[in-house]
Amino acid sequence: MQWAGVRSSFPAPTAAWMGRRPRTARWPRGRLPAARGAVVASAAASDANSSSNSPGKDEEREEVARREEEEKAAASLIMRSQKYAMLKQQLAVAAQFEDYKEAARLRDSLRSFEEEEPVLRLRGLMRKAIEEERFEGIRVQVRSVYIESRSQPLKGQFFFAYRIRITNNSQRPVQLLRRHWIVTDGNGRTENIWGVGVVGEQPVIFPRTGFEYSSACPLSTPNGRMEGDFEMKHIDKAGSSTFNVAIAPFSLSILGDDNDVLL
Repeated sequence: MQWAGVRSSFPAPTAAWMGRRPRTARWPRGRLPAARGAVVASAAASDANSSSNSPGKDEEREEVARREEEEKAAASLIMRSQKYAMLKQQLAVAAQFEDYKEAARLRDSLRSFEEEEPVLRLRGLMRKAIEEERFEGIRVQVRSVYIESRSQPLKGQFFFAYRIRITNNSQRPVQLLRRHWIVTDGNGRTENIWGVGVVGEQPVIFPRTGFEYSSACPLSTPNGRMEGDFEMKHIDKAGSSTFNVAIAPFSLSILGDDNDVLL
């Protein structure tokens, strides 16, 4: 039996119904390799730029870290110097009011502080050497002081002044001809300085007399040291040979000097 005159409401079969796979959108033929190459090239260029800039950035970071360490070291040394000065002041007050128990405690604290602080320990050894230093009857004494008003710690500028006394304990007059200094900063950098006479003079020092002068030395670190020698000769006899008078090492430190003198 057949149905006649009846139209089906179902649509005609499509490709999907016939077992065919519908075509999906694809990247235009021939463009995918080029686009992928552009992305790879861009990434490679970015890596190259990063590699070329990294050394400069590393140096910049190292410089910043170095400056921060120097600032921390300077700040730490300033704090220790303030503590040392406070202990000395407290000791002077205790002695003034005859509080001997407190004075003894503060004295022991100062000694411990000096033993732990390399600059102070070195200064004690230097002072002893200076007091015992004698060459050809010539004695050289040195005192140094930190000049805060002319220093800028955050910029690595530390200014020190020193006063020298030369005493002639011999029986013959001498003349100071030349000087030689070896200046060493806190980082171990050394500078040699030679010059004629001192402070523009070539002084003659007679027996049992002395000569004093003041000078200064800038440093890039909060501590350092100086040492050297004076070239001298006896002037009471023609043709006398010259001789050198050694100057024992002395400290340059923002901690100051226990026996500062007016400059």
